[in-house]
Amino acid sequence: MEIIGTVAQVVAPVFLLAAIGFAWIKAGYEYRIEFVTTLAMTLSVPCLIFVALMESEVDPDALKSTFMASVAAYGAVTVAFVILVKLFKLEMRSFLAPLIFGNTGNLGLPLALFAFGEEGLGHAVIIFAVMAVYSFSVGVWMVSGGGSPLKAIKEPLVWATILGAIFMVMGWRTPEWLTNSIRLVGQIAIPIMLITLGVALARLRAPTLGRAFVLSTVKYVICIAVAVVIGLMFELGPVAFAVLVVQIATPVAVTSYLLAQKYGADADEVAGLVVASTLMSIAVLPLILGFLMA
Repeated sequence: MEIIGTVAQVVAPVFLLAAIGFAWIKAGYEYRIEFVTTLAMTLSVPCLIFVALMESEVDPDALKSTFMASVAAYGAVTVAFVILVKLFKLEMRSFLAPLIFGNTGNLGLPLALFAFGEEGLGHAVIIFAVMAVYSFSVGVWMVSGGGSPLKAIKEPLVWATILGAIFMVMGWRTPEWLTNSIRLVGQIAIPIMLITLGVALARLRAPTLGRAFVLSTVKYVICIAVAVVIGLMFELGPVAFAVLVVQIATPVAVTSYLLAQKYGADADEVAGLVVASTLMSIAVLPLILGFLMA
């Protein structure tokens, strides 16, 4: 019973904040999701990543292992879903990217922080950064059917990760007044991302969820299996291993729906995946955390 209470303390704030965003829209209030998302991805999340890495007390070698493991995990997940999409004759542009990329920002970061503290957050931002770079480059190319994968180098979170890693390895610190300012901006990232997740879910319209639930189930099985195998292969520590599994197993990201709309993929199918996988995460993620924290 104690582990159930611990898991509840971890997941309750996550789903409560998402529920606030959902209720906000249902109550008829305005929420400019594009503005908030831009604010988060270009300012608050980069600040969160930079400070988390700069102040991380995790062994840099351990974070390096997390980085390598996350790259390997996303590579393996990509191969698995390419085979799956071709096997079931699904449209590559609409289904591949959503199945690969989980909600490592809106859900993964707060779950890692609440469940495993600052150490967990340090590992989580590494995995999130890998996913974000991959998503904004190759992922966009998958959905759009073209374009340059190098556009990811323009993303602030990429540079925040690089700078944070340099400061961490070199043992540098920004002046206290600047650190406090950056930290304050970064602290708004997790609450607004969770509220925005709820807002996005409230606005999604998925015509059918039958196939979406089946694909979401397959996604969870493959992602969890890959993360466990990769984590064991790289001999990750307990916290790093747990965070890798949680991050790789997060549900389909809302950004996948936005990209599908922008580039003309089947947005309704992607919306179904977002809704189905997120609903399933209410049961799946607590089970994963319960097992990992036992």
